[in-house]
Amino acid sequence: MKTGIAIIGGGPAGLAAAVAAREAGVEDILIIERDNELGGILNQCIHNGFGLHTFKEELTGPEYAERYIEKAEELRIPYMLHTIVVDIGEDKVITVMNKERGMFRIEAKAVILAMGCRERSRGALNIPGYRPAGIYSAGTAQRYVNMEGRMPGKKVVILGSGDIGLIMARRMTLEGAQVQVVAELMPYSGGLKRNIVQCLDDYDIPLKLSHTVIDIKGKKRVEGVTLARVDENRRPIPGTEEYYECDTLLLSCGLIPENELSSQMGVELNPVTSGPVVNESLETNVEGVFACGNVLHVHDLVDYVSGEAKLAGENAAAYVKGALPKAGKGIPLKGENGVRYTVPCTVDTERMAQKQIVRFRVGDVYRDSCLCVYYNDKCVSRVKKKVMAPGEMEQITLLKSKLQEAGDLESITIRIEQE
Repeated sequence: MKTGIAIIGGGPAGLAAAVAAREAGVEDILIIERDNELGGILNQCIHNGFGLHTFKEELTGPEYAERYIEKAEELRIPYMLHTIVVDIGEDKVITVMNKERGMFRIEAKAVILAMGCRERSRGALNIPGYRPAGIYSAGTAQRYVNMEGRMPGKKVVILGSGDIGLIMARRMTLEGAQVQVVAELMPYSGGLKRNIVQCLDDYDIPLKLSHTVIDIKGKKRVEGVTLARVDENRRPIPGTEEYYECDTLLLSCGLIPENELSSQMGVELNPVTSGPVVNESLETNVEGVFACGNVLHVHDLVDYVSGEAKLAGENAAAYVKGALPKAGKGIPLKGENGVRYTVPCTVDTERMAQKQIVRFRVGDVYRDSCLCVYYNDKCVSRVKKKVMAPGEMEQITLLKSKLQEAGDLESITIRIEQE
């Protein structure tokens, strides 16, 4: 089986990329999705707050996904459901498996990686105690409540203040559970400020920063957990223990891009994001392989995912049609002094659009500081920022004309400086 563009993943990134590629003139597109329906994680995100940037209105997750599903069907973009990708080679030959056809191969001219991300497991967190029932990742609990109509428990403690954990604190409360506390290991929340206000403050749910779970009581079922404050080295401080009786512990301790397949095909990964290293076209080091969405780096807004995926789809279409210029010398982008990474990692002035959005996250909470951009050692932009936090994605815009005027650049650096 052959196709022009194969898209791995039918969530918001895959759908937006497929629509963009079709609108760019490529007819031969195939979306490969392992679940039983398109839409990805949005299908279980029944809260509102989606679509404000893309559609200029507030939608729930399923409503947002449906807009793109309808568009994909209107454009007659084919897709395979219940289909698992087993392997992808550097030659862009994809080995897949489903119950209808068994195992077979798909030869693609271009591949778009849009597999999304997964939750960090409890095993990776090294929480001491037994392994009783009642411990769930926040995303699993979200699926149980929103899609399967099952309540994980009635008395809840949440570890981690990522956006899914914050949203589930509100969701469990609305379903009648008692959410006792949200504990966060770091001295700042990992979620959006609006979610802290709307999901915790509005329901009088306490958020304990610099706290973690040090013990879990219960053998068959969770009976309670012990929290403790941690020091600057994230070690529990003796004498600060607090015991909470509960029957459920939800873990919201971060997301990891799903890049096992990417690694198999030789895609270079960024050690900070765990996502592919990409250039201005969102192309990886493997020619004709593009990446977008949460497989590239974890986003806070799905609207940004869709915008990024649109760019990946357009560039994949240009590649298939032979209209994407060959990659030349890319200018490296570097993050310093609090800027943890940049996406993209390089920009080529011959291939970039007139405006290039560069997205990144900071490593701490910074107040009354400046976001500075350097061309080599020359500061060309200095923007005052009231506050920057790890839970909120930041971005700058590079102008092609300005980069070309600057001449032969060795690097572009984004850094945080004090006013």
